[in-house]
Amino acid sequence: MGQNLIKAGHLLTVWARRPESAASLVDAGASYQPVPRELASNDVIIDMLQDLTQLEPLLTGPDGLLAGVTEPTLLVVSSTVAPQDVRTLAARVDRETNGLLSVVDAPVSGGEAGAQSGTLSIMVGGDEDDVAQAIPVLQACGTPVHCGPLGAGEVVKACNQMVVGITMAALAEAALIAEGAGVDVGLMFQMLSKGWGASAVLNAKHRKVIDRDYSNTGAAKFMVKDLKIALSEAAQASRTLPLSTEALAIYQGLVEAGLGDDDLAVVHKYLAEQTAD
Repeated sequence: MGQNLIKAGHLLTVWARRPESAASLVDAGASYQPVPRELASNDVIIDMLQDLTQLEPLLTGPDGLLAGVTEPTLLVVSSTVAPQDVRTLAARVDRETNGLLSVVDAPVSGGEAGAQSGTLSIMVGGDEDDVAQAIPVLQACGTPVHCGPLGAGEVVKACNQMVVGITMAALAEAALIAEGAGVDVGLMFQMLSKGWGASAVLNAKHRKVIDRDYSNTGAAKFMVKDLKIALSEAAQASRTLPLSTEALAIYQGLVEAGLGDDDLAVVHKYLAEQTAD
């Protein structure tokens, strides 16, 4: 995403937990800033951390981002978090910066490939004026769409993750059926891709299942957090989600089996081991 922001002509300043991970961006023209407070000199700040527990230490204290906000600034939360959590964060930073720091939520989907190619789906929630400021920046990374008020982007992302998690598990089970019947798994996936079984998940993950390549392009453990967010949002509307509930149990079992740091496609390995018992 950073590379695409630079290619689009944006002046990019980066912070990273490990300075060496920002080296390629610095080589491409970005500035590296080890102190979060100094990031506040930028009009738009994008948080691309796992969750708000990782963002929190960067906000507070004398070297935190909030301490550096002296002019109107926009914080784009691209972490996948509960909608209410991003609303709570927005109210807090508004209060602590006297209204100078505004928040929009803009989680993304498309994986590593989408980030590299600048084709991410970006689900944006927030006030009209704030979103209007964020979208020209986010367009360098993909297709940002205003989904509604603050938190709406996270709601849509939760829906996205439900479909991704359930679809990946279904593809894994389909592979197990084909393997058990002696049918070529690659051929089976090829036929699915030409019918109603086609999906972006199939396109992105079929090769990993066929090759049993579970090297990480998106850790499976994150699906536990994402499905919990979806189920929590559904519970607030007194809805039950049986498929998502079952999928959550599968991914929790996968993590407990020590496979959570592998790619999402490792659900194929996990289900194979479960059905072999």
